[in-house]
Amino acid sequence: EEFFEVFVDTPLELAEARDPKGLYKKARAGILQNFTGIDSPYERPSSPDLTVFPQTYSVEEIVKKIIDNAEIQYT
Repeated sequence: EEFFEVFVDTPLELAEARDPKGLYKKARAGILQNFTGIDSPYERPSSPDLTVFPQTYSVEEIVKKIIDNAEIQYT
């Protein structure tokens, strides 16, 4: 395999709440065009190697899951 696909399954509300640059706010105001999830469609990956949920797990737990699963995939 050339890469290990990780899907960070983040609800739109959480992404907006954690947006330090205010990009979602700008997109909702029409300042940014073609913003994924706002005025541009989003397509979930069809078969990622791993899906993680930031609303459920800490960053440390997610990193561990990614490393553990990547090691399994490539050993």
